[in-house]
Amino acid sequence: MKIQTERLTLVPMSERFLDSACAYAMNSENARLMVYLPKTSRGEVAEFIRSAELEWQKPQPDVCEFAVLLGDEHIGGMTMYFEGDYSRGELGWIIRRDCWGHGYAAEAARGMMEAFRRSMGINRFIAHCDSENQASKRVMEKLGMHYLETHGGRYNRLTEGERRECLYEIIFKE
Repeated sequence: MKIQTERLTLVPMSERFLDSACAYAMNSENARLMVYLPKTSRGEVAEFIRSAELEWQKPQPDVCEFAVLLGDEHIGGMTMYFEGDYSRGELGWIIRRDCWGHGYAAEAARGMMEAFRRSMGINRFIAHCDSENQASKRVMEKLGMHYLETHGGRYNRLTEGERRECLYEIIFKE
């Protein structure tokens, strides 16, 4: 599956992106508010990519990991998680630190939502972020998502103890 937006191309995550994925996945400043990042070694990033490649081989993946490309340059990752019945998609993203502030996350997420609406008929999407992650909140708002709640139970990889998490949602009329 390939998704094309005005400036970006989303392609299935694969081993060819290992070096460029390490640039954002192992960067603690870039990923400090993330649950599963930063990764602590190249081997950990490689294992994540192998897992993503295996998921893409399934007839109906539960998780779709995409590499976000600007031209030929890999600048980030986009994820679509599905509920058991594939009625709702959960978005996740990370963009390399030096590419922040250009609208890439919102553009990639919008393209992904449109693609999965067309291909699978999904019309409900959620996203969540650490309550301190103002950039991700802005992305969700740009996507037209509505704030639902803030709750506890979040444990970020780089922070001690329980954190708070904001949940957003958008439902498209069919």
